[in-house]
Amino acid sequence: MSSEQPLVIAVPSKGRLQENASAFFARAGLPLTQARGLRDYRGAVAGLPGIEVLFLSAAEIVTQLASGAAHLGVTGEDLVRESIPNADASVELITGLGFGGANVVVAVPQAWIDVRDMDDLDEVAGEMRARQGRRMRVATKYMNLTRLFFAEHGVADYRIVESLGATEGTPASGAADLIVDITTTGATLAANGLKVLDDGVILRSEANLVASLAAPWGSAARASVATVLSRIAAEEAARTTREIRAGIDPALVDLADLQTRYGATRPAGRAGGELVLHCPAARAFELAAALVDGGAQDVTVRALDYVFRTVNPLADRLFARIGRYGS
Repeated sequence: MSSEQPLVIAVPSKGRLQENASAFFARAGLPLTQARGLRDYRGAVAGLPGIEVLFLSAAEIVTQLASGAAHLGVTGEDLVRESIPNADASVELITGLGFGGANVVVAVPQAWIDVRDMDDLDEVAGEMRARQGRRMRVATKYMNLTRLFFAEHGVADYRIVESLGATEGTPASGAADLIVDITTTGATLAANGLKVLDDGVILRSEANLVASLAAPWGSAARASVATVLSRIAAEEAARTTREIRAGIDPALVDLADLQTRYGATRPAGRAGGELVLHCPAARAFELAAALVDGGAQDVTVRALDYVFRTVNPLADRLFARIGRYGS
């Protein structure tokens, strides 16, 4: 294919996932547009030519990534790992986005008071086979994740009942003995008389920015993705960083000690009588207090909009898989 094919980004088409994805891109200076309104399933990134946006369902996004029809997509890790065999060979999970969080779990009836972990579950499966002449039934939409997880724990005497509706209700209805399902708070499981096994968390999932390794990564697509990931990394760095300014001669400060104790760094190219430091947001107040105790005057702390750095771990990870230069 032509190296001038646009970079294609697939994002959720509706609901909270769409709202969160749009907000994520907007924070990174990549506002998504739909020329004909919300019913338009094609869009663009404002101010950046050469990028096409597709608004699709979460499941369709995974299909597009697997086939290479989309270069980037926003979707849940649970869908990626369930739907794409050997997902790590086909896609690169670039970064978690901080929304759409949920866990894929193994949940059994609360009445199974002696069943606490997967070893106990293996014993139950054996007992069902010996006493009732049947296999333990597991209701789930996550058939591939279930098979892999059960195999890792040596549980073999079971059969999967594909769930097409409310999975959590199947044990109570008698359609299954236990379930593998996704949960956020666990409240729905508890309301249906279910409990998660102590070692029964199969996957801690959230929405991810995912790159397809099967997509046609020509030079134009590589250039566009470098711009996109540069802005995303700059926003991510700014969100987790605080800038500290203090009225003190930098020569009087033990920078190595501040680095060790607070993760503080001094941006390159700064000089003069004011000390400027960057540090993790969670350590900002401790660092400010330490500077005041050390004699600094007028210590200020501020959030940053973007922090562009010479090293971009998001782009570097992707280019390590697809190569930095296209045809």
